[in-house]
Amino acid sequence: MTSRRPDNFDGLGYRGREDPAFSGGYSGRSFNNSSSVDLQNWVTTPPDIPGSRNLHFDDRTPQFEAAPAAEDTLPTAPPSEQLNRFAGFGIGLASLFTENVLAHPCIVFRRQCQVNYHARCYHLSPLTAVSVMYNVTKSQGPKALWKGMGSTFVVQGVTLGTEGIISECTPLPRELSHKWNPKQVIGHLVLKGLTYVVAMPFYSASLIETVQSEIIRDNPGILDCVKEGVGRVMGMGIPHSKRLLPLWGLMLPTVLHGVLHYVVSSTVQKLVLFLLRRRSPAKQPVDGSETVQTMLDAYFPELMASFVASLCADVLLYPLETVMHRLHIQGTRTIIDNTDLGFEVLPINTQYEGIRDCVNVIRREEGALGFYKGFGSIVVQYSLHAAVLQITKVIYSTLLQNT
Repeated sequence: MTSRRPDNFDGLGYRGREDPAFSGGYSGRSFNNSSSVDLQNWVTTPPDIPGSRNLHFDDRTPQFEAAPAAEDTLPTAPPSEQLNRFAGFGIGLASLFTENVLAHPCIVFRRQCQVNYHARCYHLSPLTAVSVMYNVTKSQGPKALWKGMGSTFVVQGVTLGTEGIISECTPLPRELSHKWNPKQVIGHLVLKGLTYVVAMPFYSASLIETVQSEIIRDNPGILDCVKEGVGRVMGMGIPHSKRLLPLWGLMLPTVLHGVLHYVVSSTVQKLVLFLLRRRSPAKQPVDGSETVQTMLDAYFPELMASFVASLCADVLLYPLETVMHRLHIQGTRTIIDNTDLGFEVLPINTQYEGIRDCVNVIRREEGALGFYKGFGSIVVQYSLHAAVLQITKVIYSTLLQNT
């Protein structure tokens, strides 16, 4: 039977009948040594199998290739990034806690001194302020200087919510870009002014809760500030005396104080941040200790700039804040603690006709220093804030270096 295989067939080392190594029939063909060595390195796969590949000389099959390690394929965040997030969150949380919680007793005592026109001791020094704060706490309990803290958070929430709603419903910009123009600045300040107008009745109710003496004060809820603010707008709620100023009479000092405080604090913050970054430019860390220090230095310039900005704004606008608080508290039948001793209570009975009359009466009856009553509490407040920031920086620097 004649074979149907073509003469030029070249599979598996077959050379054809014309090859000298061919010795007769199919069963009698033989392979030389070179062809046998070549066959050991040949691996073929059918080309019609999906996913297969044709290997060439000296190639290895896929099952013998080393698989990548499992830990190399898992995406993990670098340790420096995790430490960076941890340090930033902790430092920011410590600053927020100090501003809104730890400093609240100083804010309470400062407001009581500002509205107390009876006071003979102005508490310009932090030593006298701390002494009277201790007496108030001793006679009325620890809650005496923590009153009204919930209402301050309510006012902050109302302010942020109002600002967001107005910015969404109007073309007034909520933030200023780097390429700002005078029109955008004016619109941004108008947005801030409208926000302070809406939050004004709630701020007035929060101020009353803050300065009201704990002796005759009930236990108000957190939402009582909202109820009193709405009642002040609608003319309902607790009856007030005829000396109560209308809200439109409080609009000028409230908006003026809020906008000026925002302008001063924003300007000082940008200036201080520019100076700090220019003084210590960004450096590439070399070892672990420099990496930790670089991470801490990345967060503290902004915190220090915010700290200095708030301090400058509070100091510069302290007289205007005193006038604003006295106008807000007038006619509300509020009884405050005696800031001279800390053991008695006093009623607030003023008869200011407006912001100009209030300024003239304070200058005439209490002198120029009457605008700075309770200034020592600001020194205590910001000294405490600076100490907490520095202690937090030292603690995190030590923990990160050990880690």
